[in-house]
Amino acid sequence: MRESKSARIQRMHEEYAILCETIPTPRCALNFTNPFELLVATVLSAQTTDKRVNTVTPELFATYPTAQALAAADPIRVEDIIHPLGFYRSKTQHLLGLAAALTDQFDGEVPHTMDELVTLPGVGRKTANVVLGNAFGVPGFPVDTHVMRVTGRLRWRTDWRDAHPDPVHIEREITACFPPEEWTDLSHRLILFGRATCHARKPDCANCPLADSCPSAE
Repeated sequence: MRESKSARIQRMHEEYAILCETIPTPRCALNFTNPFELLVATVLSAQTTDKRVNTVTPELFATYPTAQALAAADPIRVEDIIHPLGFYRSKTQHLLGLAAALTDQFDGEVPHTMDELVTLPGVGRKTANVVLGNAFGVPGFPVDTHVMRVTGRLRWRTDWRDAHPDPVHIEREITACFPPEEWTDLSHRLILFGRATCHARKPDCANCPLADSCPSAE
């Protein structure tokens, strides 16, 4: 029997309440002390893990603590620091371009609006939402591969059959069902749940707290 929209939204809130109990204190897995550090760490996290990013950022931020310092950096030195992450040459170019744009356009400060953040080189909505929600307390809902997978398996979104869903569409559809003050933690919980339980290749349905209501549970 087809689930109505109201029933789906009610189930979403019931399942999210369980996730809130299971993951009571969600937080960003990237280590940072200011918006600049978070922005740089998020850009570096593409195609690698947050845990690995955290192994290189202490040296990177100690060497280049500001956008101005990073914009003037020797690319070879930056490459050497971030080499363990892979794609270090292209990531170095992204960082130097980002730092230059921050210095030239925003006096070295990280802007705190979506419209301004996405003008920066290498910064899309996902990265901007991470920075907004975690550095500035502005409601943001980053959509990464975990969020795509979990919302699809739970059928929280109408395009769950789509093998290549649009992250912007997912962001709009999911956030329409929750108050803005929940968006950042909602994303964190979905990501943490995806990492710990709802794995890409073999979800741990036997130990999943949402198995009783999940339409995809095995």
